[in-house]
Amino acid sequence: MADNRIPTGRVRRTARLGGLAAGQAVRQAGTLAANVARTPEGRDAALGRRHIEAAEQIVTALGTMKGAAMKVGQVMSFLDTGLVPAAYRDEFQRKLGALRDAAPAVTFRDMRKVIEDDLGEPVEQLFAEFDEKPIAAASIGQVYRARLEDGRAVAVKVQYPGVGAAVRADLQNLGMILRLARRIAPGIDPKAVGAEIRDRIEEELDYELEAQNQRTLHRIFRGHPFIAIPAVVTSLSRQRVLVSEYVEGVGFEELKGYPQAERDRVGEILFRFYLGCLYRHGQFSGDPHPGNSLLLGDGRVAFFDFGLFKRMPPGAVELEIEVLRAVIEGDTETIMQRGTEVGFFRRPEQFDPDRVLDHFRAASWWYTVDAEVELVPETATQVLIDMSDPRSEYFSQLRQESAPPDHLFGRRMEVLTLAVLSQLRARGNFHRIAREWLYGDPPATELGEQEAEFYRGATPARR
Repeated sequence: MADNRIPTGRVRRTARLGGLAAGQAVRQAGTLAANVARTPEGRDAALGRRHIEAAEQIVTALGTMKGAAMKVGQVMSFLDTGLVPAAYRDEFQRKLGALRDAAPAVTFRDMRKVIEDDLGEPVEQLFAEFDEKPIAAASIGQVYRARLEDGRAVAVKVQYPGVGAAVRADLQNLGMILRLARRIAPGIDPKAVGAEIRDRIEEELDYELEAQNQRTLHRIFRGHPFIAIPAVVTSLSRQRVLVSEYVEGVGFEELKGYPQAERDRVGEILFRFYLGCLYRHGQFSGDPHPGNSLLLGDGRVAFFDFGLFKRMPPGAVELEIEVLRAVIEGDTETIMQRGTEVGFFRRPEQFDPDRVLDHFRAASWWYTVDAEVELVPETATQVLIDMSDPRSEYFSQLRQESAPPDHLFGRRMEVLTLAVLSQLRARGNFHRIAREWLYGDPPATELGEQEAEFYRGATPARR
């Protein structure tokens, strides 16, 4: 009988994952050797079977990483469905979903200990009131509502005891999973992508870094007409505890039932926040999750949860703007030149520049084409397929591309933003909005006018 128990020791976990990787290597070599005598159709079918087997092994490997799978699966998703063939995608997503939903059952007594260990005082002395029933739970922590002595209502985010150590231990096995992934997508660089994933997960486990991210955005958007970032209570925030201003508002599920005009307005705000942060400020929240924003009573949208956060290195945003302009203008020479310089096209002679332009446009048309569009769930599905899926007509080209990790994380944010807007069924000319930061064009919407006025009065650093 097979041993289906989850290994608890790192040696056993590593041994099992190593066996998976070695088995895939042997099978892949066998497929390549046999392909010499196969027809083109036979070669494609055999390679497809190998992809499915590799995907199955990745799912199994993540299943052994019980403590870290929630975080690894979340951050690895910037590779999206290009990681998994269509025939195995549902099972892959089901497995990851089950792992993400398996939040630890932790009593408040244990969570209290985390709060008091980090802050150094009893909960009763730190807060005037504290509701022991969590208002939200996630993969690495829970959120509680409390009140400070000065009367302020606050949200208290507390990390599960021991989860940081468990995740970091399991990250030792990440390289093996990425080597399995490379059998499906040869263009990825396991070392570079692995480093990006580790960095993002390490940051998300450190609430002090998250507090820093939140304070940065709070300063940038202080006084903004339609974007609100809750203030951090720095004196009560540590590595495993984050206390910030409590906000109440309308959640995403309720918003989906709002009239079209209101959904369009919220959709424009989401677009301006997530993509605008990248192109205006060179840093952005990497998790445009529907649960990470609320429509406040005064019409502003509040954003929170900045554990997954990216600060772009010098020159990276300028490069992205240059390439997007080239896509809009049909400038294939610039696309190929800049893409080759950063290693996106490792062997540029293998690519048809016009085909590359078609692919880039298929992935970004919803904001690079000057047209009024209505975004629906099928929109996001097709863009995701064109970006990274084996069903894409560009998949043979995709397999030879190697997007730098800095830019992969931005594309993940972009497609998740599209997914949220598509669920809202938002309408608008998103190209005209994007031109504000791509070309410095004057605003074309009422919200754009309000934002332009805000930036005119902002400090140079905020501008």
